[in-house]
Amino acid sequence: VRPSFVLGGRAMEICYDNQQFDRFVAEAFVVAEGQPVLIDRFLEDAIEVDVDALSDGMDCVIMGIMEHIEEAGVHSGDSACAIPPHSLPPSILDEIRESTKKLAKRLNVIGLMNIQYAVKKVEQPGSEPTYTVYILEVNPRASRTSPFVSKATGMPLARMAAKVMAGVSLQAQGGTEEVWPTHTSVKESVFPFSRFAGVDIILGPEMRSTGEVMGIADDFPSAFAKSQQAAGIDIPREGAVFISMAGAHKDAMLEPARKLRQMGFRILATSGTARELQNAGIEVEVLKKVQEGRPNLIDYMVNGDVQIIFNTPSGKGSRTEEGKIRATAVLYGVPCVTTLPGCLAMVRALEHLQHHPVPHVQAIQDWHANQVEA
Repeated sequence: VRPSFVLGGRAMEICYDNQQFDRFVAEAFVVAEGQPVLIDRFLEDAIEVDVDALSDGMDCVIMGIMEHIEEAGVHSGDSACAIPPHSLPPSILDEIRESTKKLAKRLNVIGLMNIQYAVKKVEQPGSEPTYTVYILEVNPRASRTSPFVSKATGMPLARMAAKVMAGVSLQAQGGTEEVWPTHTSVKESVFPFSRFAGVDIILGPEMRSTGEVMGIADDFPSAFAKSQQAAGIDIPREGAVFISMAGAHKDAMLEPARKLRQMGFRILATSGTARELQNAGIEVEVLKKVQEGRPNLIDYMVNGDVQIIFNTPSGKGSRTEEGKIRATAVLYGVPCVTTLPGCLAMVRALEHLQHHPVPHVQAIQDWHANQVEA
């Protein structure tokens, strides 16, 4: 549910039942007084992809394809993203390229354009997964991702777009070929949660970030780790990890939890998640829920006995206890990851840091020079 003509996803909400629908529609009509309210079917667990392209009316060049870390449904300004994409197959990337070029030509775009796609992946037992590409929105303008794409690829998007709009073709500028970086760049959003005591940090369609940072490295796990550190997240090398997954995410978290144990981390969980982990043969320490008494996770955070939290909330029901836990994590500076893809990416980063504790750092110009030489 979303009002028309709003910025930053204002008053946009995902509804899981009739009660939420009635409340959010009423709020949307207040925000968009006199304007339509739009209703769309929500694609759960889809991969969001941002594409920045530049068209002169004849040629269209893909400037950057960014795979979001968080699933579609999290505002694109709040989601981390990677160039080049780290999990999508080449056939899907080719389909996205072709769709982008067709749209640029059909819409007669002169200058920059941004398209947001959602890729729905369906696992097929005993065979390869299938993918379906959806278009979320098409913007015939520059996007907030343009500066990130310029830094990730070394291509001066703003200068090239200005020349195109002044009548200089892409061919005359020597810019008709897509640049595919040999390194990986990850953009991460910066949030002001530490300045607002008690606020819940769950991400959704309404934009909440106030800044961005990026990490560059030879591979995705290293670049993601750098982006987290740049955003002020203290990634632990040892200690205890608390895991609390929504029912639909428990199976997907079993293998990452096993890797965390192999890395030497202690696993903490409440009874429901602990049972799933124990059934999979993963050693886990069972904590009480907050309403069950003490010691519970909040006590562990206060005492410095937990170093990172993986908590994906359920779409339904009360979030009071979970919200209190997440707010306490912010208060005590404990990293808290709230989406399944974010959890999986963080485990890869933790695994990388086990073998490469000191990040390799070099000037952005050197990354681009190496790319040209390659």
